[in-house]
Amino acid sequence: MANDPQAGPAGDPSASPSSALLSPAERSRLAQSFQAGTKNLAANADYAIEMFSACVIGDPGNAVYLQALLGILRKKHPQKKSGGLASLFGGSKGGALRKLVNSGQHRDVIKQGVDGLKANPYDTGALLAMADACGHLAFPPTRQVYLKSALDAAPADPEVNKHCARFAAEIGEFDQAIACWVRIGSVKGFAEESEKEIARLQVEKTIAAGQGMTGRPAPAGASKPATGATKAADGAATRPADSSNEGGGKIAELKRKIKENPAEIDPYLELADLLEKEATVDDAKGVLSQALAVSGGDIKVREHIEDRQLRWGRQKVILAEKRLETDDTPDHRDTVERLRANLLKQEIEIYAARASRYPENPTWKYELAMRLKLAGNYTEAIKQFQEVLGDSRRKGGVALELGECFQKIKQYQLAMQNYVTAVEALTDREPDQRKRALYRAGVLASGLEDLDSAKKYLSALAGLDFGYRDVAQRLDKLGSVKDKGG
Repeated sequence: MANDPQAGPAGDPSASPSSALLSPAERSRLAQSFQAGTKNLAANADYAIEMFSACVIGDPGNAVYLQALLGILRKKHPQKKSGGLASLFGGSKGGALRKLVNSGQHRDVIKQGVDGLKANPYDTGALLAMADACGHLAFPPTRQVYLKSALDAAPADPEVNKHCARFAAEIGEFDQAIACWVRIGSVKGFAEESEKEIARLQVEKTIAAGQGMTGRPAPAGASKPATGATKAADGAATRPADSSNEGGGKIAELKRKIKENPAEIDPYLELADLLEKEATVDDAKGVLSQALAVSGGDIKVREHIEDRQLRWGRQKVILAEKRLETDDTPDHRDTVERLRANLLKQEIEIYAARASRYPENPTWKYELAMRLKLAGNYTEAIKQFQEVLGDSRRKGGVALELGECFQKIKQYQLAMQNYVTAVEALTDREPDQRKRALYRAGVLASGLEDLDSAKKYLSALAGLDFGYRDVAQRLDKLGSVKDKGG
């Protein structure tokens, strides 16, 4: 499986989709544990294992923590050619973990799985169950690490390859998915299924390429995907860019520039942009990872990667949604929901970093607040919206969002105050937001038994759009209540 910048830049172990959801104190505690483990790698491996284990359990979406743990476990328990370690350690914990996955106890899968991996880091059953748990928790970076570890441990295992193929297809890496099916196509009982899946994936790859979701379709006569375990595990591109065309010539030129002056960052960024169009997303990711490393974590490079992570995440969601439109199955619905959840977490993480990095720019705080609200974290969203409320350009819209957040946490008077502010600040140039603000104000006023205010706001809304939601029925109801009150 391909290495992914989502796993967090080198030297920044706290960067992960899940770490953005931890409290600052917890994030700091885990970072300290990770540093303590790193310092003791040579002197006290068992202590380092305990520190890394605590980090993986505390932040299961952090690929840096997971890679560190698996690395030291594999060093402590070298894999044997014959039979592997499973035969030495009494079988797999995969069955017990699978039951936890099926019952929705995904955090327990990680906790118990870590204990099992301490004894046998090559337990493919446990690795696959933990990968599935991370899939349900919407942590693709660590899901990918678990799958790669399983593939490294058992490159010819059909179940491992099927899991890897499913993940690769979900994220639009169709060549990798096809390679997994090719690899097990000669295994007894899998030939027919393999042929069927390869044909289906080739169609999806062509559709995705036409929508700009992946690299160009392979030219006629191109060789089949590589079947070697190492190439599939590393996520190497199966179709290099054609150096004979104009794009290929530019690619070669940029590679020469990088070789001549590896410290200059701009050629890396230009090459990544070109590879994304001319080759594959994996190629672009690899170049950006190189740029981040040689730049020492330069902010410009990191933000370049962040922007592309968001674009690639959105493309994956679009692709999954289109697949769901043509084939509405529970698995495809689950994929769409998980990709949407992952994208939201990614956006929260990146916008939180930008808001902290540029405190004077209200745009990032506003974008962060909108995502926090969408994620249901209304208390944190309120804090961010309040910091943006002073921006006169956004005052009405922000007040409306604040009102909805306060209403969600049952602070109805504060919600009403913000709805009133929104109604006063929004103009006819923002018709949709103004209608929404009038509706919210009218409905909440009715709930607070302020019937005069309710009628005022809903009547104003009816004057703009009499067909808006159920405004006509609400006005009728208000009229009958006032009649009864006489």
